[in-house]
Amino acid sequence: MHPRLYLVTPPTFDLDEFEGQLKQALEGGDIASLLISMPDANEGELQAAAKRLVPLAQANEVAVLIENNTQIMGRSGADGLHVSGTDKDLEDVMQSFPEDRIIGHAGVKTRHDAMVIASMGVDYMFFGLLSLTQEEEPHRKSLDYGSWWSEVFETPCVVLAGTSVSSVDTAAQTGAEFVAVREAVWNHPEGPKAAVEQANAILSTHTLAEVED
Repeated sequence: MHPRLYLVTPPTFDLDEFEGQLKQALEGGDIASLLISMPDANEGELQAAAKRLVPLAQANEVAVLIENNTQIMGRSGADGLHVSGTDKDLEDVMQSFPEDRIIGHAGVKTRHDAMVIASMGVDYMFFGLLSLTQEEEPHRKSLDYGSWWSEVFETPCVVLAGTSVSSVDTAAQTGAEFVAVREAVWNHPEGPKAAVEQANAILSTHTLAEVED
């Protein structure tokens, strides 16, 4: 078992152009998940993107998550929801959340907050703030959280890599089950397919610790 890729869409994009980029990325090899994260989009823009990107990714056995919108998650047939916010935001969502969908959380500020969130039954924890300007290497706090979490807790975690494909190695060293990539794939000089191929080659060199029964 080795870590797997968790793709994140650019915060803004032309849908026609990005659909082509996603097709290229999907040709590059194993991708576990795609997060549709469009923080500044209106309801119609997010719906249009989900309508086209969800079936495309799912046809390639990629689970698709929608950020902070349960209605579009349901209408698009996406596999789950990614909640960026507080434990109260998560609690409100989980009161009526379908059991057959994935739910993950991002945005914790303390280790205590992370433990509280995990106790609420999320399927994964995401360490790294997509709203920050990303650097070539992952942010130190994301790495610290990922390393701590991987050593102590069974709930899977995602660590956000930096803008270079080589930073996938740094993120994977935390022991996280998933490494999230955004600019490293979409801005890669050789294209998204080459980026995914290179990222998977890096991930294949890392072995996840076995979970004891």
